[in-house]
Amino acid sequence: MNNMFRGTGIALVTPFDENKNVDFDALKKLLLHTQNYVEFWVIHGTTGEAATTTQQEKKEIFDFIAKNNPKKLPLVYGMASNDTSQLIKNIKKTNLDEVSALLSASPSYNRPTQEGIYRHYMEVADASPKPIILYNVPSRTASNIEAKTTLRLAQHPNIIAIKEASGDMVQCIEILRNKPNDFIVLSGDDALTSSLISLGAEGVIGVIPNAYPKEFGNLTRAALKGDYKTANEYLFQLFPLFEHLFIESNPVGIKEILNLIGIMKTDVRLPLLNATKELSKNFEVEMQKIQKFQIT
Repeated sequence: MNNMFRGTGIALVTPFDENKNVDFDALKKLLLHTQNYVEFWVIHGTTGEAATTTQQEKKEIFDFIAKNNPKKLPLVYGMASNDTSQLIKNIKKTNLDEVSALLSASPSYNRPTQEGIYRHYMEVADASPKPIILYNVPSRTASNIEAKTTLRLAQHPNIIAIKEASGDMVQCIEILRNKPNDFIVLSGDDALTSSLISLGAEGVIGVIPNAYPKEFGNLTRAALKGDYKTANEYLFQLFPLFEHLFIESNPVGIKEILNLIGIMKTDVRLPLLNATKELSKNFEVEMQKIQKFQIT
C-alpha cells in the first residue's frame, strides 16, 4: 500500500464561484489538468480550504472527485481536530470506502506537549479503518511534531507516512536516518522536494502541482531516479513562484495562478481575501518566463 504514495501528491484546491459556492465545473477542469501527471490526490487539506467548507460540502466534493477519477489515483482525505475524541467520532461516521489514507494535521490551538501529540495520534490510528499520514506544519498548528515523536509514531502499523513541513532539515535528516524501512517521508514544502528525496524521502504533497502538474511531476520523478540535474532544472524554473506563493496565505496564491491559466476563478472564502493586483502581476511576470523554458 505504501508504494502508492511514492511520487507527487497534489493538495487539491477547492474552486469557488463569485458567490463563494463550490464550482464543480472548475473542479472537473482541475482534475483533468492534473490526472495524467501525478501519483495521488489529497482532498480537504489546507489548500482545499477545509477550514471553511461544511461537512456536506466536503462529502459532495469528495464524491465528485471519486466519480471523476478515471486513472484510479489513490485519494487521501484530510481529517483533523484539536479534539481527539471528536476526530475519532468524525472518522467513524464518514464513509471512507474510496479513501486510501487519511491525512491528519497535528492538533492546533491547544498546543499539546509531545506526549499529548503522541497519544492523540496513537488513539486516532487505533480507531481509524484507514492508514494515517501525519501532517506536521508548525506554521499552522503552532506546535512541531519533533523527530523523536515522529519516530515513536512510525512504529504504529497504521501510521504509514508523514507530510513533513517543519522546514528544519536537521529534523528531517533525523527522521530519515532512523525511520522504519516501510515508513514514508513526504515533503510538505514544494521547494525542498528534491533535497529531501536526495536524503531518502519518497515524494511530496505539493501546492504548485495544481497548476504545473507535468513540470512538478517530472521534477519529483527525476529526483526519485537520482537525476538531480534534471530535477534542479525544473526546480530553478519554478522557484520564483514559490517565493510569492504564500505571501497572502495559502491557497490565495495558487488560486490566482490557476485563475491566470484559466482553470478557475480566484475566489476564496473569508477570512481569506482574493489575491491583490500586485501579487497577480508578480505571478504573471514569472509565469511568462516559465512558458519559455526548455529542459535540456
